[in-house]
Amino acid sequence: MTECKDEHLLNSIDSPEDLRQLSPDKLGEVCAELRQYIIDVLSENPGHLGASLGTVELTVALHYVFNTPYDRIVWDVGHQAYGHKILTGRREAFQTLRKFKGISGFPNPQESMYDAFVAGHASNSISAAMGMSVASALKGEKDRHVIAVIGDGAMTGGLAFEGLNNASANPNNLLIILNDNDMAIDHAVGGLSQYLVDITTSQTYNKMRYDVYRGLRKMKLINNGRRENILRFNNSLKALLTQQHNLFEGFSIRYFGPVDGHDVGYMIKVLNDIKDMEGPKLLHIKTKKGKGFKPAEESATEWHAPGLFNKETGERIIVRKLNEPQLYQDVFGHTLVELAEQDERIVGITPAMPTGCSMTYMMKAFPKRAFDVGIAEGHSVTFSAGLAKEGMIPFCNVYSSFMQRAYDMVIHDVALQNLHLVICLDRAGLVGEDGATHHGVFDLAYLRPVPNLVISSPLNEWDLRNLMYTGYKVCKGPFVIRYPRGKGEMADWRNEMHVLPIGKGKKLRDGDDIAILSLGPIGNEVIKAIKEVEGDGISVAHYDMIYLKPMDEELLHEVGRKFSRIITVENGVIKGGFGSAVLEFMADNGYTPQVKRIGVPDEFVEHGSIPELYKLCGMDAKSMAGEIKRMVIGG
Repeated sequence: MTECKDEHLLNSIDSPEDLRQLSPDKLGEVCAELRQYIIDVLSENPGHLGASLGTVELTVALHYVFNTPYDRIVWDVGHQAYGHKILTGRREAFQTLRKFKGISGFPNPQESMYDAFVAGHASNSISAAMGMSVASALKGEKDRHVIAVIGDGAMTGGLAFEGLNNASANPNNLLIILNDNDMAIDHAVGGLSQYLVDITTSQTYNKMRYDVYRGLRKMKLINNGRRENILRFNNSLKALLTQQHNLFEGFSIRYFGPVDGHDVGYMIKVLNDIKDMEGPKLLHIKTKKGKGFKPAEESATEWHAPGLFNKETGERIIVRKLNEPQLYQDVFGHTLVELAEQDERIVGITPAMPTGCSMTYMMKAFPKRAFDVGIAEGHSVTFSAGLAKEGMIPFCNVYSSFMQRAYDMVIHDVALQNLHLVICLDRAGLVGEDGATHHGVFDLAYLRPVPNLVISSPLNEWDLRNLMYTGYKVCKGPFVIRYPRGKGEMADWRNEMHVLPIGKGKKLRDGDDIAILSLGPIGNEVIKAIKEVEGDGISVAHYDMIYLKPMDEELLHEVGRKFSRIITVENGVIKGGFGSAVLEFMADNGYTPQVKRIGVPDEFVEHGSIPELYKLCGMDAKSMAGEIKRMVIGG
């Protein structure tokens, strides 16, 4: 590990209480050590680097000023909370970050009492923290402070605005800290982001206003009942003096800033000045994503989650094998461009994930026909619906776990009107080290009951391309394609695209003893499992169903008539998903086979590598081979 000036400082901090014993002049050294430790660990154990480097001083200031864990810090998303984990008793455990049975990459109350709320999806911190603040007031805990930390990217989410609106309407003492680095993962987009860059306020005026307010209260000339009218008057006066209309003060929320988020001493002063003010408050801090590590400062998107890297040279360590398969997301991105070249009606939409889903290829080729709408999943779906209503053919790409936030829009704005658009669910299934907040395992179960949806999943990259072509060319309603994170199966992934008939599966191999029905790329694990049992003389039939809805009933009748033993395999929850659909068909049609469903069990799955999680859930080839033997041979 790289030596710091006084490395013993960080090693002596096992809790925020230890941090608070230090003199203020030592905190700069703590920040330097903390930043270096994050770089040291993440260079060898990949994680989200840039965001946490940008919040080092904020993290130290928060734990220095506030009495955590009694005072609550609610982090939004959690990419920015690595320093928080290190300072709250997890310094040594930080080496296990995002590893199987190690600590999570996101705040989790089950992991530490310092993690006030789960943070994996953006924009929820204000609402959650407000609930905590109101609860504290109801319980008479007047000395408890509640702080919501939210990034400028997350502030574009609708839930953040709902929280702001409610915070202005209900009594609370919430402190909102807006961490403004002009970045989400890719550059933050939209009018709000530009507004945050340009906004200015007078620190002198803020101090004067507070002093006047405190003096008038002491003279009993004002009280909290009249606070809102006075605040509006002050806001109007401030707007007149500064020629700036402040969005947050329009919500009747006191605004302070912007301040330098990398000046730990000044932030401590500001936090001490405002922490006991009554009513909702917002402190706007300016930070730099990747602060303190030059490559991350210069290329924030690339260094959001860079993988392995050389901490001395800044060189990313990317191990590529010759002729290895492409990432599914890249196959999607390149294929979308090919289709867009054929039809000018095709457009691409993503909520703040153009790099992650490879919409960047479309943005480069057709910049006017590709849209990053920011962290706004519900809007991305309804925006796509509006495009489709007027004759465009949108490809709306949303991570599976984030599509949960747009469920009503899928039903009300898309399916109800039977609009022609293609919904591409990237990161479907178990996603690995990001863990429970990011596993895309619920989409099969939550989308299956919705009328008018066609739901599909490809076995490999060729079928992903074919399904994209089918959704564009043949289906005239909403067409869903789900595919996983990571690499596919084929080095030669470019094929001549053709239609995969809607509602038709494929028999991959015939057999007599047992039938395995799989949906999507998890079928490749089934293929490996079948090879493992061939030496035991077991004859296995394998069907790739391709479509969850509509299902291939002709194929299912064939299976129901021939086999008394069936295994279903899906990379999703088994409650209500693909296996449940097969069971429903068998029951409805009078077939009574023994059916074993393999998939994600009825629990939230921890983080770990994909092979580790497949084994944990019994979805790996070896586990499935064992299940085949048990069903056919017994034991």
